[in-house]
Amino acid sequence: MDSTSTGTQTIAIADFRTALLTTLDEAFDNVHGYFLDKGDSLFETLAGISAEEASLPLGPRSGNIAAKVNHIRFYLDAIAANAAAGEYIRVDWESSWAVGPVSDAEWQDLIDRLRTTYNGLKGFIATNETWNEMMVGGAFGIVAHTAYHLGEIRQALAAIESAG
Repeated sequence: MDSTSTGTQTIAIADFRTALLTTLDEAFDNVHGYFLDKGDSLFETLAGISAEEASLPLGPRSGNIAAKVNHIRFYLDAIAANAAAGEYIRVDWESSWAVGPVSDAEWQDLIDRLRTTYNGLKGFIATNETWNEMMVGGAFGIVAHTAYHLGEIRQALAAIESAG
């Protein structure tokens, strides 16, 4: 870390970017051992869920797994819009949960749309040179939000499997 004349310490953007991309890679694709067990990333988990399982209602306030996937994608889109605008933009969070039963094609489309949004986020992170407090906070939020909903999805899947 470098010390500045004001006595604060900084981290190089390249170091921050690498750590963020690696942590996101763990949450979405490839476990590195930071916080997940092998095979537990989001896309690995989703690959083992059928459209029928993704469509099952999980409770009066929790939506189904398909809605959770759509919500994660919606959140990533909202963060990207905030970053592009440089300010908080209000969005209709409730609409992100409005996913009912899905067909096989619709389930695959939800996963593909999440993958596309995630790839766009990685591209932004790889090239962004401005990491202010809002941007860094948003980066932490993406990791925490994704991990939270991944945990919910994995718990829902365990409940579905034990009921079947």
